[in-house]
Amino acid sequence: MPPLDPTASADAHDWLARLVAFDTTSRNSNLALVEAVEAWLATLGVRSTRVPAPAGGKANLLFSIGPDVTGGVVLSGHTDVVPVDGQDWHSDPWTLTERNGRLHGRGAADMKGFIAAGLSRVPAMLAANLRRPVHFALSYDEEVGLLGAPSLIDALLAGVPRPAVVIVGEPTGMRVVERHKGIMGLRTTVLGHEAHSSQTHLGVSANMVATRLMAKIVAIADRLAAAPEPGSGFVPPHATVTIGLVNGGTAPNILARECSFVWDIRSASPTEARAVYAEVEALVRELDTEIRARFDDCGIATEILSDVPPLTGAGNAPALDMVARLLGTSECEVASYVSEAGLFEGAGLPTVICGPGWIAQAHQPDEYIELAQLDACAVFMDRLIDELRR
Repeated sequence: MPPLDPTASADAHDWLARLVAFDTTSRNSNLALVEAVEAWLATLGVRSTRVPAPAGGKANLLFSIGPDVTGGVVLSGHTDVVPVDGQDWHSDPWTLTERNGRLHGRGAADMKGFIAAGLSRVPAMLAANLRRPVHFALSYDEEVGLLGAPSLIDALLAGVPRPAVVIVGEPTGMRVVERHKGIMGLRTTVLGHEAHSSQTHLGVSANMVATRLMAKIVAIADRLAAAPEPGSGFVPPHATVTIGLVNGGTAPNILARECSFVWDIRSASPTEARAVYAEVEALVRELDTEIRARFDDCGIATEILSDVPPLTGAGNAPALDMVARLLGTSECEVASYVSEAGLFEGAGLPTVICGPGWIAQAHQPDEYIELAQLDACAVFMDRLIDELRR
């Protein structure tokens, strides 16, 4: 099969405009978008299933086109987007705006473009008399810890015959990503004992204790960076450890009562990530014992905010083979970002990442997807239909 030769796809463009118009920033509900898709599916006679968030206000959406048999293909996309706060946009982020062959809008690349291309081909899927089904799996809260995907995957496995392939449509430029790093997101909180800053013997500064922990994290990060794995394909070619947020203290002349910091570990190896976590936790326990011995209201605790596995590539040959046929190329890449693909792989489903747009445009002001990329994804969907009706 030759490489993709994109052709016009106005219906995918229209769907993207409709999806971008929903402000599904993760702090907001995504139910208006879900309801709009449900209502449209109902007019086509397609049943859909909501998988609500535990706290309400959000939901995953699952629906299938084709026969109720094994061997289907899952098209996975997240409906939430990151905030636009403080960004310098040159057009309304919630109105898809075309400029110079680019469609600008929040989520255009990450990743409503993939969802739009898939939805635009639902009528064609219905008319194609597919021999194997297509399962759409649309999640919530991917951007804030991949919170919706676990229950969506559970519902998928419980509700449909086992699929053969999962395609996660993160923006890859319509190239295949076969592996990505995992992430552990953590929050460490230190509770100290307040006193006047001139009387350090009468208190414990949570800030001072926290800096000892952060210094340990920096040392680990430097050690990992000094021992890259050149053959890994990742950029950077090593695990990373970073501190993203720090909050502590109430006044310059008071020993801080509380200090917390949010940090993460990104590694292609869950074992390596756990080893880094354990190394930091050893110092946490040591310092916790030390400060509790001075004041019983002191202490340190680390909370795991997210623990997303990497996409390792193990067992994913069926997905790689199918997508290679559809794209006309067997070239594969790796990614340093995290996606829901690792969760699907962890559930035993052969999984790859392939979608329109580029990760470099994700989360940016004036986020965009090139028209050619959206069209290429629509062509990909047409080829998938042909594959599944044979």
